[in-house]
Amino acid sequence: MSTDEHSPWRQIRARLQRAVPHSTWHQWLEPLSGHQSEDGTLLVEAPPQMRPWVAKRYGRLVETCTTAVLGPGATVEIVAVGELRSDRPLPRSRPDAAGPADAFNPRHTFDQFVIGGSNRLAHAAALAVAEMPGLAYNPLFICGPPGLGKTHLLHSIANYVTVYGAGATVRYTTTEAFTNHFVGALRRRGVEDFKAAYRGVDVLLVDDVQFLQEKAQTEQEFFHTFNALHQAGAQIVLTSDRTPRDLGALELRLRERFEAGLVTDVRAPDAATRLTIVRKRVQQDDIAGIEPAALAFLAERVTDNVRALEGALVRVVAFGSLTGRRVTASLVAEVLAGLYPELQKRTTAMTVAEIQARTAEAFDISVDALVSASRAGELVWPRQVAMYLARELTSQSLPAIGHAFGGRNHTTVLHACKRTAQRIAGDPDAFEVVRRLTESLNGPPRPA
Repeated sequence: MSTDEHSPWRQIRARLQRAVPHSTWHQWLEPLSGHQSEDGTLLVEAPPQMRPWVAKRYGRLVETCTTAVLGPGATVEIVAVGELRSDRPLPRSRPDAAGPADAFNPRHTFDQFVIGGSNRLAHAAALAVAEMPGLAYNPLFICGPPGLGKTHLLHSIANYVTVYGAGATVRYTTTEAFTNHFVGALRRRGVEDFKAAYRGVDVLLVDDVQFLQEKAQTEQEFFHTFNALHQAGAQIVLTSDRTPRDLGALELRLRERFEAGLVTDVRAPDAATRLTIVRKRVQQDDIAGIEPAALAFLAERVTDNVRALEGALVRVVAFGSLTGRRVTASLVAEVLAGLYPELQKRTTAMTVAEIQARTAEAFDISVDALVSASRAGELVWPRQVAMYLARELTSQSLPAIGHAFGGRNHTTVLHACKRTAQRIAGDPDAFEVVRRLTESLNGPPRPA
C-alpha cells in the first residue's frame, strides 16, 4: 500500500493507535506494516518473533479497524516479515450456518462513553464484566429505551476484551441476526456449526433480546446456548428495551435466567450530560467553527435520545457546511424546526414582554412605540393585537396587561381585545397576521 497519509494502511494504523494504550501501540502495533495482495487480502507483516502474539491478542482489533476502512468484505492475514502467506489466515467469522459475525465499532469504547446520573450504574457494570468476564455479573442485563447507549456499552465491552482480554474470544450479535443465522443453519443442516459459533466463545453480547418473544424455536435454541455458556463460565451480556419481568411473551425459565445476574437500566440523560455528549462528539470528529451557544441550544432542545442528539448535530453541521453559514444557535433552531417539528411545542410560560417584542417585530416598529401614549394610526392596530394576544396567551389580568402597555387601564385593554376579535372575524389578512403571531409565540423561545 502507498505510504501516503490518506492511504488505507495509514488510516488503519491511525485507528489502531487510537484504540490501544500508548505503551501497547509502541510495543506491539507500531512495528506492523501492511499491503494488499493480488486477491485483495490485506497482508499485515509483523516481526517473526511477534507474529503469534499479535495474531492471537490483537488480530480481531486489526480486522475491525480494517473493515472500518476497507469495508465489511475485507479479509486480513497477519504474516511474519519475509515469509510467505500462512496457511491459516486471521480468524474471521466462519462462512457456515452461523453467518458472519457482527463487527465491533471501534468508535464505541468506554473512553468515548459519556457518564451521567442516567447511566452511571450501567457503565460501571459493563466495565466490570469487561475487566473480569464471567466473574463480576453474569448475566448482565441492560435495559432502557432505544438510543440511550446500550449498544455503545456492548461494543465497549467487545473492544476492551479484544485488547486486554488475553486472547479471550468475543461475539456480538443482535437477536435478529441470531434468529437469521439459526434459521439458515436449520435449512442447510448446519446446526452443529451454528452451536460451535455461539457456544465456543468467552463473551457473548446480544442486543435487543425483546425480539426473542414469540419465536418459539429460536427462543429454545437461545435458552440452550445461554445454559451452555453460563455453565462453562462464559460472560453473557444482554440488552433490551424493557426489563426481564416485562418480557411477558418470553418463557418464564428464560426470564428467570435473565434476572439471575444484574439488571440495570439506562435513562434519558440530563442537560449537563447531553451537553457533554455533543461537546465530545465535536472533539472526536474534529469539527471546527461551532459556537458554544449552538451546542448548548442543541442539548437543551433534543432531550430524550442520545442517538437523535448526535444525529441532529450531524445534520446541523452538514447544513452549515453546505450553506456556508457558521453554526450558531439561530442556525440550530432553524434546522431543528424542520428536522424535529415536535420540538416546536412551547414548554415555557408566555410573557407579556415576549408578546410585545414579537408583535413589534412583525409590524416593524419598536417596543417603545408600541407601548407609548401615541395614537398614531400605524400604532393602534399593532397595539390592539398585542393586547389581544396578551389576554389570550397569558394568565395576566386586564389591569396587569394595561400596566405593561404604558399604564393603560383595564377598560382600554378590554376595548382593544373586542376590536381585534371583530376585525379578525371579518378580515382574512388581519386573521392571518394574528394566526402567524400566535403560531410563532407557541413555538419554542428563540435562542438568545
